[in-house]
Amino acid sequence: MTATSTRKATTMSPRETSSRETPSAQHVLLVGLLLAVVSAATFGTAGAVAKSSLVQGWSPAAAVTVRISVGALILAVPTARAMRGRWQLLSSVKTWVQIGLFGTFAVGGCQLFYFLAVRELSVAVALMIEYLGPILVVAWLWLANGHRPRRLTMIGMGLAILGLVLILDVLGDVQVSTLGVLFGLGAAVGLAIFFVIGADDSNGLPPIAFACLGMAVGAVMLLLVGMLQIVPFEISTTDAVLAGVSLPWWVPLIWLGIVAAAIAYVTGIAANRRLGAKVASFVGLTEVMFAVLWAWLLLGEMPATIQLLGGLLILVGVIAVKLDEAPDEPHIDVPSPVLPAADANS
Repeated sequence: MTATSTRKATTMSPRETSSRETPSAQHVLLVGLLLAVVSAATFGTAGAVAKSSLVQGWSPAAAVTVRISVGALILAVPTARAMRGRWQLLSSVKTWVQIGLFGTFAVGGCQLFYFLAVRELSVAVALMIEYLGPILVVAWLWLANGHRPRRLTMIGMGLAILGLVLILDVLGDVQVSTLGVLFGLGAAVGLAIFFVIGADDSNGLPPIAFACLGMAVGAVMLLLVGMLQIVPFEISTTDAVLAGVSLPWWVPLIWLGIVAAAIAYVTGIAANRRLGAKVASFVGLTEVMFAVLWAWLLLGEMPATIQLLGGLLILVGVIAVKLDEAPDEPHIDVPSPVLPAADANS
C-alpha cells in the first residue's frame, strides 16, 4: 500500500470526525427520556415521604423549605466544581433573571401554591389543576414561537389529562373553592415555568449549577414567607413511619433533600435540555404514576385498577406527543419568559 493510500485510509474528513464526536439524535433522545423518567420517579417519592413527616406535625411550608435547602446544600460542592472557569456566566443580568424566576416560581412558588391549594381543595383536585402546567407549556410555545400544536399533539394532551383524571380519581363529587382553584393555577404556572426555563440552556450554566442556585433562591423565598407568617411554619421531632418502620424524624427530610430535590431537579433540568419543554413536560406527567406506586410501597396505599389504567393513558399520550414532533423541530431552543429590556428598567 502506498503512502498516499495509507493517508487516505487513516484520515477522516471533518464531517466524519464531527459525526463521531457529536451524539446522534437517537442517543440524545434516549438519554433525555432516561433522565426524565429518573426525575419523575425521584420527584414522585416526595409525597409519600413527606406525608410521614406531615402527619407527625410538620407544616407543608416547613417541610418544603427543609427539602430544597438540603438539596441546595448537597449540590453546593458539585456546583462549585462544575463552575470552574465559568464563573463569568453569572455576570449576566439575564442569567440571574432566569435563576430568580426558576427559584421563585418553579421551585418555591410552585410548591407553596400547591400546598395553599390543598388547604382549600382535596389533594386530588389540587394536583389535577397543577398538572395543567404541560398545557400551559404548549400554549407558551404556540404564542412565543408560533408552534401551533397539531392534531396528534392535541390527542396526546387529551389522553394524558384523561389519564391524570383516572389516576387521581376525581370523577366523584368534589367541593370546589374559587380561591383554591386560583392557588392551583398558580402551581400550574410554576410547573410550566419549570419546563420552559429548564429547557433553555442559553445561559451556559451546567444543569447542576442552575438547579442548586434555583433551589437556594426558592429556599430564601420560603423562609421569608415563613418569617412573615403568610403560611404556618411548624416543625416536629416525633419519629416518622415509612413502610411500617419507625425512623428518626430527620431521615425523611434528608431523603427529600437528596433524592426528591437534588437528584430530581438536576435530572429534570438535564432532561428538559435534551427533550425540549413540550416533550419533557409530558414525560414529567409520569411523576403522578410514580407517586401512586411510591405511596403503595411506602404507605401501603394500594392503587386501584382505574389508576393503573390512567398511568397507561399518560404513557400513550407522551408517545403521541413525541410522534407528532417534526423531525427538524429544535429540542432546546426554547425562549425563557424574561422581561424585555424596557420593562425590566421600569
